[in-house]
Amino acid sequence: GSHPQLEDMAPRIVEHPTDLLVSKGEPATLSCKAEGRPSPAVEWYKDGERVETDREDPRSHRTLLP
Repeated sequence: GSHPQLEDMAPRIVEHPTDLLVSKGEPATLSCKAEGRPSPAVEWYKDGERVETDREDPRSHRTLLP
């Protein structure tokens, strides 16, 4: 049997990050969810520079900013 072909779907953000104020040195969690076909990738930037995330778990998008 043949498998039905899934149609590409434009990426869209379904959960937008919100503004957040935290004290220096305190952790902050920003969330963003996107969907589409193929699955879109989420990248984070700070001051125009791409933020490197956890290399062991690239889906976590965790990092410590100076």
